Order: sequence, then C-alpha cells, then structure tokens
Amino acid sequence: MSLTVNGLDELKKLAGGDLGTSEWIEVTQERIDTFADATGDHQWIHVDPERAQEGPFGAPIAHGYLTLSLFIPLFTELLDVQGVTTKVNYGLNKVRFPSPVKVGSRIRLTAKLAEVEEVPGGVQITVEGAIEIEGAAKPAAVLQSLSRFYA
Repeated sequence: MSLTVNGLDELKKLAGGDLGTSEWIEVTQERIDTFADATGDHQWIHVDPERAQEGPFGAPIAHGYLTLSLFIPLFTELLDVQGVTTKVNYGLNKVRFPSPVKVGSRIRLTAKLAEVEEVPGGVQITVEGAIEIEGAAKPAAVLQSLSRFYA
C-alpha cells in the first residue's frame, strides 16, 4: 500500500520512519533474458537454464543489477510524493548483494526513509532498503538510495 504525501513539508515529516513493505514480484526467466538483451550481459549463469542447473546455485540467477533496477518499481508502491515538479534518482551510497535471486523467486522491498535534507530548490531523501527473497535467510540486496524532489 502506497503512502501518499503532498509536497516537501509532508515528506520532511516522514524522516526516520518506516515506509513499509511492497508486494511480492516474481523474477522470471523472461525478465532475466530481457535484462540480458538490454545490457548485453549474457553470462550463462543468467541465461542458460540447462547449464545453470549444473552451476553453483542449481538454477539460473538474476543479474545483481536487475535486482537493483527493480528497486524503483517496488519503491513506488511504498511512497508517492505529489505536489512536486520533478523527481529524480540521484544515486546510491551503498549496495550489496548478499544472496542470489534464483529464477522463479519472488522478491519484495522493505524500506525506511532514513533522512530528508534540504538541497537548492527541494529535498534529497536517503532511503535504506532491503530487497528480500521469499523464504530466504538473507536479502537479495541491501542499499541506500538517494532521490531528489523539487518544488
């Protein structure tokens, strides 16, 4: 369920709070193959199901950067900022991939709005997130994402 805020002042009030957890999404072989085509990364561990079954994970796994790229659609389920003119990704402070995402796995995002700070014309938020894998002890990714919202 998305939390909707209207404007930068309401966004600032959320600093330090949990944003909740997104819905689960499945990471299919089709999604992995499409990502491989888009990026040119066709390593067998991602795109060759037969060979990957014999590999270290027993199945094809998603690219780490595919998992990371899914942060945005998962995040937009959690927070909708209205009353601003521009929303931009500003970067990342930290990213780690503790556990691989096997094809057919379901992932979701749990996030906290760690910080909201003033920047010229708007605010920059730091979101601490974990992309969890259903049934796994370790998350697929942990990250600090920076976004900017302009009035």
